[in-house]
Amino acid sequence: MLRYEKKVNNVEETKRFAKTIAKYLLPSDVITLNGDLGAGKTSFTQGIAEGLDINQIVNSPTFTLIKEYEGKYPLYHMDVYRLEGQVEDLGFEDYFFGNGVTVVEWATIIDEYLPENYLNIIIHVLGENERNISLEPHGDRYLQMCEELVTNEDFSN
Repeated sequence: MLRYEKKVNNVEETKRFAKTIAKYLLPSDVITLNGDLGAGKTSFTQGIAEGLDINQIVNSPTFTLIKEYEGKYPLYHMDVYRLEGQVEDLGFEDYFFGNGVTVVEWATIIDEYLPENYLNIIIHVLGENERNISLEPHGDRYLQMCEELVTNEDFSN
């Protein structure tokens, strides 16, 4: 599996990197976020939201499962952590193939419902504020996106 790595040193850099990724996003794009509790999945989503010109406060949809925000494109923010062990199809395809960008926290819980093509992002805790962000493209669209990111953006650590 091809993987692209980016080290960030604080929450602001995490959000800035996510905002950069948002420049490449289009309707029906799916981003999956995985990492330990407190790794920065919601902060990453906040950066994507900022990059999509969303002016609302973005926080974890832990108790509502899905939150929708309006911006350049709609943002569908899912946190499926509480579904573990009781996953059922909740109309995920309506979001995955809809007119917005879908971000799924704890996406491994709903692996069987994910579309064939998506960008998996894994956030690894390196220290109190440092994180390593791994991008794993699934499909040509996301491979091209990662290649453009590496070519056009600062990937140095």
